[in-house]
Amino acid sequence: MTNMKAGLAGQVSGGVGADFAFADFGPLVDGELELVVPDERWIDDVMAACGHPLTQAEDVEHAPTTRAQLEQSVRTVPQGRDPGDAHNGRVPTYHFWMRLRPECNPPVLMAGGISLRVGQTADLVLYFGHIGYNVYPPARGHHYAARACRLLFGLARHHGLGALWVTTDPSNLASRRTCEFLGGVLVDIVDVPGNHILRQRGQKRKCRYRINL
Repeated sequence: MTNMKAGLAGQVSGGVGADFAFADFGPLVDGELELVVPDERWIDDVMAACGHPLTQAEDVEHAPTTRAQLEQSVRTVPQGRDPGDAHNGRVPTYHFWMRLRPECNPPVLMAGGISLRVGQTADLVLYFGHIGYNVYPPARGHHYAARACRLLFGLARHHGLGALWVTTDPSNLASRRTCEFLGGVLVDIVDVPGNHILRQRGQKRKCRYRINL
């Protein structure tokens, strides 16, 4: 859900284009949870979460994460702002890491990551969704994904998004519960085209949830 490589071109619409301006925003905080922009000072915390025994045992996508990959990501998307590429159907995107306040003694200091994609391409609405998130196994069970999504609702409204599409694999029951917890309505389940990058990763179908803001 977090990969921004588009499988279909599509045209960027909904007021998103070359004149798109990222918004300045204040603290995004809900209790012990804070959304921070990816930065080198947080890399040790992300590495600790990826190296946690539960992550190593249960999260095949993020367990192999390396420091070099995180450093490259921080350099590639400074301040967590990806301007996208309209010619390739990639929309502007905000990236955040879910940080937990250390004084609350969480099992890990970084709970996961979340992205907000601003646009209305066919690829986004059908397969990727406006929001993509992940929560590391040791931090699960606290509604961090849903809480982080809610922290981004104001930013989505600022960019004129009256509704958000969130997609997930039919078998991902935790993500489906997150969508339902947020008031999302399951609109349909679609097949991912055979030539799509998500299909190449083994993702054959997507549940499409609509969340009205």
